[in-house]
Amino acid sequence: MNTLYELYHHILKKLSSLDGLAPLALRIYLAPVLMQAGYNKLSHFDNTAAWFGNSEWGLGLPMPELLTALAAGTELFGGFLLLIGLATRLVSIPMMVTMLVAAFAVHWPNGWLAIADASSWLANDNVQQAGEKLAAAKEILQQHGNYDWLTSSGNFVILNNGIEFAITYFIMLLALFFIGGGRYLSVDYYLARFFNKLQTQSESK
Repeated sequence: MNTLYELYHHILKKLSSLDGLAPLALRIYLAPVLMQAGYNKLSHFDNTAAWFGNSEWGLGLPMPELLTALAAGTELFGGFLLLIGLATRLVSIPMMVTMLVAAFAVHWPNGWLAIADASSWLANDNVQQAGEKLAAAKEILQQHGNYDWLTSSGNFVILNNGIEFAITYFIMLLALFFIGGGRYLSVDYYLARFFNKLQTQSESK
């Protein structure tokens, strides 16, 4: 048993030089998603601000133009910083806030699922009803449309717009907040080495 334990730790020690791959994977996954979201907000700034501010069909938030600019800037610029691994921990904070606002101010009423899946144990009443509607829509399209062409790019689904994606991104950002940009493959790593070298030289004088 002790031999297996030692072998396990020996393997982990050998793999430690690759521990920068995990934060790199998180950064590469998150960066384009967040940058696209920020770009979309900027491209449709007036519409986004109107949705942020309107209390009847939107979120009813105060200072909608300012919040739109902050959200778009956080996602676009912050996503780029994540991509190169610069100020990873710091930039994760406002993006985590953005994800929490999105989850609980926008998506919360729809439950967990992002895509309506009536077979999921997380399906709420709305998702269950969506399954019936999707089945009816497919039946109509099969009878009256070119169904093979319509589904050639993928199957039809109903967007439930739950908190699933926002919370998933939040958890990924939370992981980056604690582990940072990672070894070898982030700007943070080389900045830390540079400043540590300066500090060592200063202390040696």
